[in-house]
Parts: sequence; structure tokens; C-alpha cells
Amino acid sequence: MKTLVLADNQDVTCIGIETVWQLHGFGAGKGLRVFSEKELSEALLENRDAVVVLDYTLFDCTAEQLFVLKERFSGIHFILFSDSLSEDFVRRMVCGREGFSVLLKDSSLEEIKACFAAALEGRLFVCEKVSSWLYAKEKVKEEVLPLTSTEKEILRAMALGKSTKEIASERFLSVYTVMTHRKNIFRKLCVNNAHEAIRYALRAGLVDIVEYYI
Repeated sequence: MKTLVLADNQDVTCIGIETVWQLHGFGAGKGLRVFSEKELSEALLENRDAVVVLDYTLFDCTAEQLFVLKERFSGIHFILFSDSLSEDFVRRMVCGREGFSVLLKDSSLEEIKACFAAALEGRLFVCEKVSSWLYAKEKVKEEVLPLTSTEKEILRAMALGKSTKEIASERFLSVYTVMTHRKNIFRKLCVNNAHEAIRYALRAGLVDIVEYYI
């Protein structure tokens, strides 16, 4: 059976998780407690096929460190178990990598059991509350008016630091026309300035972040 590793400094949480793990037949014995990224690494060296229940908001570990651990220990399944997690963090962990499940501490017993079962099979699990929340966010994004191909190109040029005059010259347009496109971009994206529009371009993948910083 897989080893349960608890990366959480709350005793009551760890006792509860251990109880569910044992009573419902997911594993035997107490879970292994760790309190730092170093201790977690050492534990995983001895248990390369473990299920790690980790409270990211209480555990002293960055997202980058988690990605490194996942690359190093590919057989490990991480369950991010917390009171609250930011949208950006959840999307980064769930959509960008395999092997990270998400539970909230107010998840039902049935969801916790379903998450453990999925983890033992190497499947991703996201609790209903987080799934609904992410889906709602996606629906809001879909309601944003789509940019035309010209607007996307102008937004990309803005993100690369080009001035209105430079964009107009490159596209054989008048400065007034480019300014009109800029206003339409701001209106459609519901932003107030070029900085906010550029942030959208980076998030939407219209501009490669490496190219932007260069």
C-alpha cells in the first residue's frame, strides 16, 4: 500500500486525515508527518510511491519547489488540502502539471474518500467547490468580447513596447486609426490602460513572456 505523508502543521487536520485513510481501507498505520521542504524530500526518498496531503498555505514550500519535487519523484501524488487557494495557484498546479489534486478543508467526507481513491489510481481529482468556481471564472472570461485579428496584433505590438506611431508606420495605418483600435481593445477587455491590456495579452498567450521581457 502507498504511504501517507502529511505536510501540515495542524494536529487536528492530520489526525482527521489519518483516520479517514485508515478506517476506509486506503492504507494502514499512521501517516508520516513532515514540516519543511527538506523533510518532505527526505521522506520521499524512502517512499517514492506515496500520497502527500499538503496544506500549501501552512507548509513552507513554494510552487516551484513542488514542481521540482514532482519532477524528481514522478510516482508521488500530491493532494493540495487547504482552507483557501488562489485562482492563479490552482490553475497553475492543476492545468500545468499532472499529479496535483485539490481539496478544500470544508470538503465532504465523500469527496475526501473519492480524492484518496483517485490518488491511489494516479488520477487527478478537484473538489466540486473548486471545480464550480473555476468553471464560473471560465464562463466570465468567455463573456469578454473577442478581439479581432487586427486588435490582437496591435495588442501584441503594444506588449512588445512599440509606440502608437511605430505601430501605425508598420501597419500602414494612420495614428488616429491605431488609437481607435487601442480604445476598442480597452473597451472589450474592460481595462483602463495599456498596462492592464498587456497583462491580458501575457495571460492569454498572445505574447510569449520571454519575448516580452527581452
